[in-house]
Amino acid sequence: MHGDQERQKLFARRTVMLVGGKLALVSMLAGRMYYLQVVKAEQYKMLADENRISLRLLAPPRGRIVDRFGLPLADNKQNYRVMLVSEDTRGLGVDGALDLLHEIVPMSTGERRRILKEVNRNRSFVPVTLRENLEWEDVARIEVNAPDLPGVMIDEGQSRFYPYGKNLAHVLGYVSAVSEREKTGDRLLELPGFRTGKSGIEKIHDLSLRGSGGSSEVEVNAYGRVIRELNRREGLPGADVRMTIDVGLQLAVAQRLSKEISASAVVLDVHSGDVLAMVSHPAFDPNDFNRGLGVEEWNALINNPAAPLSNKVIAGRYSPGSCFKMLVALTALERGAISPTGKVYCEGFMELGDTKFHCWRRGGHGLVDVTDAITQSCDVYFYEAARRVGIDRIAEMAYRFGLGDVTGLDLPGEKPGLLPTKAWKRDVKDQAWHQGETLLAGIGQGYVLATPLQLAVMTARLVNGGFAVSPQLTKSVSTTGVHAVPERHEFPQIGVNPRNLAIVRDAMTQVVNTPHGTAHRSAIEDPRYMMGGKTGTVQVRRITKAERETGVRKNEDLPWRERDHALFVGFAPADNPRYAVAVVVEHGGGGSSVAAPIARDILLTAQRRQSARDIPISNTTGSQAALDLPDAAPSVRAVVNEG
Repeated sequence: MHGDQERQKLFARRTVMLVGGKLALVSMLAGRMYYLQVVKAEQYKMLADENRISLRLLAPPRGRIVDRFGLPLADNKQNYRVMLVSEDTRGLGVDGALDLLHEIVPMSTGERRRILKEVNRNRSFVPVTLRENLEWEDVARIEVNAPDLPGVMIDEGQSRFYPYGKNLAHVLGYVSAVSEREKTGDRLLELPGFRTGKSGIEKIHDLSLRGSGGSSEVEVNAYGRVIRELNRREGLPGADVRMTIDVGLQLAVAQRLSKEISASAVVLDVHSGDVLAMVSHPAFDPNDFNRGLGVEEWNALINNPAAPLSNKVIAGRYSPGSCFKMLVALTALERGAISPTGKVYCEGFMELGDTKFHCWRRGGHGLVDVTDAITQSCDVYFYEAARRVGIDRIAEMAYRFGLGDVTGLDLPGEKPGLLPTKAWKRDVKDQAWHQGETLLAGIGQGYVLATPLQLAVMTARLVNGGFAVSPQLTKSVSTTGVHAVPERHEFPQIGVNPRNLAIVRDAMTQVVNTPHGTAHRSAIEDPRYMMGGKTGTVQVRRITKAERETGVRKNEDLPWRERDHALFVGFAPADNPRYAVAVVVEHGGGGSSVAAPIARDILLTAQRRQSARDIPISNTTGSQAALDLPDAAPSVRAVVNEG
């Protein structure tokens, strides 16, 4: 009896403990459920929404680049691309779908390899781009055959478009796919197909042109498949960039240089520094970079000896030759080493020690003063002027006129020139300076180097009254669509005697407009448009003593690489300069016979257009129409390499 009571008490205690334990567990579970469902309800609701709603970035339209008149130079156009969703290819599979598509739009082996790689890397429901920038005929053929192309679809977007192609390639640059080193945390750069500026204005103003991305809220399932779009916020388009370029003049210059193997030219407003035209020939089509270059196309560009990828206006460094003589004359006039009426006798050469330094005219020029020397490009006169002032003073003057360093143009890739000094040679070459090198520098050869842009800046400063004008390509960057032209820059004066500047400028006018001037055959007959300038012919090979005795070979008898460079710097109108031009024709021959006629046609076109007051051409004409380009003068065979 007593034992039964003990067992009942033990059972009761155990029952109480078991029920209590269960109640405790239920209480803990209820508490946890309350905590999760009530206390943490908002947090977990947000997490659930994040699993259900995906926020996706939308690429904004890239800003336009327009010329000084507002004509679009870089714009966006519809981009039709063909896409493939691998899970929708049904029984065909990806390979079968690509085989069928190949019959409509042929694909290379490299393209197919790239497509299969992307298909394998992405989920089966993620569209893969097969090809972009489809022609409308290709789009139509794909759409007609859509029932037989499971998984293949057409998508529409935007693509960068350059309506003038090669004619503005080196100024605008191009856009291309984002490289790995460019990905710096900006989510826009992670978007498939996003493009960034790689060169030119596209690169300089890339951040402004990009704009800011929009967003799209889409509902997705557990696998990430899009079910529907819930909300969309469009981004802000990129800013428009207005340039100083006059596209009509730009096309005229490009057309004029197209006859040469390798050449460059630049036109400046001498008062504002606006770059009105800048052409480097040959060029490339920036549209090709946007769509993607093939291996053969890329190799053709980089192996071309005329260097179409290089902007020779800012990166081509040449001996300026006789175009440098104005600065030597100005240095000597400022230092009192020569007088305006003082004369030097030229017998065709100058002796220094046991070396003869020859003039381009074999028989010499006789007695010449500074005006005659510039007009007739007498080498002996400038040998003597350089000897009197020395290399360091010449270099100091040339720096003041924009040579020897970068101009600061808003364009990537500009290279500095070179103005040698005694200290430069000692530091760089660990050698002493020789007086013979001063004589060579006096005619713009030896170590002296300059870009065409620097020569144009030099010319502008010589003829604008001695103001240190600097070149610019960008007028404004605006997101409003209203482009206010900035006020004219106030440039400091160089600090040169105006009378000496006038002597040099008048001599440059006589170079073109007097019978004994080296560029007389390129004179503009209309007195309203008269120009001044200076020819330059730069040797790229050494002429031996034996060749001088038997007769120097003509340029046309030499291989192209051994022919002289042809240069010309000029300005117009002669009585009230507004435009400055620099022309360099690589291995073109004589400056007077090749470069001067090109500069004449360019300056005549610039004046006839009257720059900003003229009616711009329509960008629908393609390229050559309505350019107001004067007929090119008959070619003149150079008998000697004057100037």
